[in-house]
Amino acid sequence: MKRARPTPPPATPTTSRSSPIPPLPTPPQPRHSSKKHQKIIFQPTNWAPVNLTQSELSLPLTFPTGQTFRWKQTGPLQYTGSLGRHLISLKHHQNGDVYYQIHHSPSQSAAKSALLSFLNTNISLTEMWHGFAAADSRFAELAQHFKGARVLRQDPLECLIQFLCSSNNNISRITKMVDFVSSLGDYLGNVEGFEFHAFPSLERLALVTEQQLREAGGCRAKYVTGTVSALQSKPEGGVKWLESLRKLQLQMVIDSLCTLPGIGLKVASCIALFSLDQHHAIPVDTHVWRIATTHLVPELAGASLTPKLCGRVADAFVTKYGKYAGWAQTLLFIAELPSQKAFLPSVTVNEKKSSKKRGSKAQRGPSSTEEEGQQAD
Repeated sequence: MKRARPTPPPATPTTSRSSPIPPLPTPPQPRHSSKKHQKIIFQPTNWAPVNLTQSELSLPLTFPTGQTFRWKQTGPLQYTGSLGRHLISLKHHQNGDVYYQIHHSPSQSAAKSALLSFLNTNISLTEMWHGFAAADSRFAELAQHFKGARVLRQDPLECLIQFLCSSNNNISRITKMVDFVSSLGDYLGNVEGFEFHAFPSLERLALVTEQQLREAGGCRAKYVTGTVSALQSKPEGGVKWLESLRKLQLQMVIDSLCTLPGIGLKVASCIALFSLDQHHAIPVDTHVWRIATTHLVPELAGASLTPKLCGRVADAFVTKYGKYAGWAQTLLFIAELPSQKAFLPSVTVNEKKSSKKRGSKAQRGPSSTEEEGQQAD
């Protein structure tokens, strides 16, 4: 999972290393392919307030930080993406408040409703962080520099496929594969040179072969096709099955997701946190492991990360931060990224040195191929 700093906003997400990316093949033509040649370019029109201040939602701390790979930066402090068949842009006004613009939608009211759900607007980030800060002085210090890092509520199928693509991968390759998969959905329009599509249905995804995904840069191709097949076999339908997980306890959600090909504990936790209303899910990666062994369970420093120890780390976060521990972890995760540490005050230098010294062995716990800032298996 990768996150970024709002000032200055990154043009694109970054990664600590890159891999040669093969040319992206022309995607197999979907049944609606004729529409893809009808280029629809949207120009800026009227913007309306979302009624979220920058303290409640910082776009650069939310969209390019690894929760989703489908929203594109289409202007200064502006991001565009699709929610179902709704194509929407968000941007910060001069006073920092967030505004939205609907470019394409079958229903304006449905589009706004989908946006508010996607942004988890029924949850007050300010009130939540006030509670976190009262329980943790370190969180209180960091929160001053990373206001508005909000957890999204994505479509479960879309979130699942993205995180399947993300495991042990770098952002460039992840983005190319996600863009390829997205291109199989209905074409919605062009905003500032970026083409946008509705995310393809499960039925459409079932038509894509493992070879086509591999040619698109997908080293996880067999898991994507395997999971799509497994979802199709669900008696109630894969989409309904995924949505039903929102009503279950976290452990049941994790166990259910881990029955799908290629999904382990970390990927399941990401999907649970970012799409299934499991606000205390804790995806444990290199950064989260380092945070935990430095500040929450120092007795684990130097140990190798195992599923059992992942459980101890998750429990430590929940004990400290409560039922929204996943939101607290999101902020702490962002603050650990090297791109963000540069913006922290010098008082954190000693803490960084201590963390590096104590975590030198612990970093070997997660896979050595895991990319910086990525919360995936």
